[in-house]
Amino acid sequence: MTHNKRLALIHATRLAIDPIVCACESAWPDVEHISILDESLSIDRSQDDHLTDALSDRIIALCRHAESLGSDGVLYTCSAFGAAIEKAARTSDIPVLKPNEAMFEKAISLGERITMIYTFPPAVAGMEQEFRDYAELCQSSARVLSVYAEGAREAVEQGDIARHNEVIAHTVSQVNDADVILLAHFSMASALSDAMAITNVPVLSSPATAVEKIKSLIVPKTKSESC
Repeated sequence: MTHNKRLALIHATRLAIDPIVCACESAWPDVEHISILDESLSIDRSQDDHLTDALSDRIIALCRHAESLGSDGVLYTCSAFGAAIEKAARTSDIPVLKPNEAMFEKAISLGERITMIYTFPPAVAGMEQEFRDYAELCQSSARVLSVYAEGAREAVEQGDIARHNEVIAHTVSQVNDADVILLAHFSMASALSDAMAITNVPVLSSPATAVEKIKSLIVPKTKSESC
């Protein structure tokens, strides 16, 4: 009997769950995705100006838990824990992906002037460093400029998705001189259509690119499929 691949989705906020589930159902409908949620991670991270050892240990422990469930891969959906996720990946025998790796990869292929819209300030410094590290690895001169969509996260936390999307779209409309615009967090995915409608610049959201990337790591294409 053939079993579907199992993908563990690790969340620090429930706001990320629907966007990544939708992305899985669209890009990889036969994957068995399981969600592991620890909202205290997001709460505690917002209270520290850096990623503490204790928070890192909790992120890594969640990866070990996902492995114990028979997962074929792990995808984290919160962008504020990059260094800890990297350590989890180095110590795992299965593919482990940070939320924005795939989006950064695609962005650099589209140009060098990258604008990243964000709604959760504690995540920004780590994401900018991840971007710089990836650009250096690719020998790219791409640079990222981060822009805060103030009030968007508060709106979506209160259930006002329309306002959340409106704030993000307005922020996107103010962007000048960018080759590509990134929506930094999984929780921003609902604003993608509105953002794309207000600019001629390509706009990328992380859930779809992340699912495509983790799928390629878990189920590599055969030679015939890649031609």
